[in-house]
Amino acid sequence: MNADSVMQGGKSATGKLVDITRAEFKANPFPYYAQLREHQPVMRARMGRLEGWLLTRYDDVQAALKDPRLVKNVNAVAGAKEQSKRPWMPAFLRALENNMLDQDNPNHARLRALVHRAFTPARVEQLHSRIEALANELLDAQQSRGELELIRDFALPLPLTVIGELLGISAAERVRFARLAKSALLPPTTFNVLRMLPAMWALSRFVRGLLVQRKQQPQDDLLTALVQAEEAGDRLSEDEQVAMVLLLLIAGHETTVNLISSGVLALLENPAQLQFLRAHPEQIKPAVEELLRFCNPVETATERYATEDFTLHGTQVRRGDLVLAVLASANRDPSQFPQPEVLELTRQPNRHLAFGQGIHFCLGAPLARMEGQVAISLLLQRLPNLRLAVPSSALRWRATPVVRGLVALPLRFDV
Repeated sequence: MNADSVMQGGKSATGKLVDITRAEFKANPFPYYAQLREHQPVMRARMGRLEGWLLTRYDDVQAALKDPRLVKNVNAVAGAKEQSKRPWMPAFLRALENNMLDQDNPNHARLRALVHRAFTPARVEQLHSRIEALANELLDAQQSRGELELIRDFALPLPLTVIGELLGISAAERVRFARLAKSALLPPTTFNVLRMLPAMWALSRFVRGLLVQRKQQPQDDLLTALVQAEEAGDRLSEDEQVAMVLLLLIAGHETTVNLISSGVLALLENPAQLQFLRAHPEQIKPAVEELLRFCNPVETATERYATEDFTLHGTQVRRGDLVLAVLASANRDPSQFPQPEVLELTRQPNRHLAFGQGIHFCLGAPLARMEGQVAISLLLQRLPNLRLAVPSSALRWRATPVVRGLVALPLRFDV
């Protein structure tokens, strides 16, 4: 898309608003965002059926993540007209909106306080040896084959197993949750909501059953902790417990899957940086921070809604409007990052916004960082001459809101 089309309203050649959930757009959204930053930093776009404003400059994105005029709970600001634009969903599914990602303070702070202890850097550090053992087990199963599909064979089962074990969910049930995540992350259209209803209904009932079991037979796991959680005399309601479990399972692995797979792809497409990391494995921590900035496993922050009318860069945002802070654009803003289109594994400083900021800063950031560091380190250490099994142009990207990730990443390596 050229700058002229951006200046004419950000519409595609067909005259429609750009849909940022389309797989074709996900393949390379960065040129479009670069033109928005320069010419029209507040732009109307689509996310499936929904329409809202994209904020694309680093300073605006950072400010939006902390702006009290932008709230998470749509019911606090949306009138009948705005509510009518939202895809229909049954009451049991709306109950799942009682999660901390869709709440504002003080309710957000209450919910977060009941689970944050499980994800502190100190608690996550205790998981290092288990994450490393799991990663090695997965690679052991592939090492003699000379090829693997990175997401299916490694990038997905690793974080899904970790969060599943933390919660106390069996291996067989984790497969069901993986399928759920694919349904839950489809673009928000009425058709997609209808598609996911049977799975969501079954999974909601399953989680409620697990929670009942933990009430009767407590175990040493996060499910039991959620049932027993209490902060200042406050407990989670049953709907809040179910919503929290689903949020932790989906968010607890989705970012890491995309970080590992997109990060490995970025390294393979930048052989000098790949060679550098192989020669300097001690640089894995800054390398993962740069891969977070460069690859953007979470493309936009989750939805926020304006509580009042305001003007930004000459554009009028109305009360109730959907606003999307585009993390992927902020992380490529040249005003903050010199040569932002260049992968530089030792980049300093690197104040990326991959995990957001403010009260909704990603609870699982320490875990995602560690899983990414361990996974990528072991891949480079154990799989010699790692390379793509297909051309980059043949890779497909998932049509999803919020996140950005590959459908599959087939690789080959020397045995």
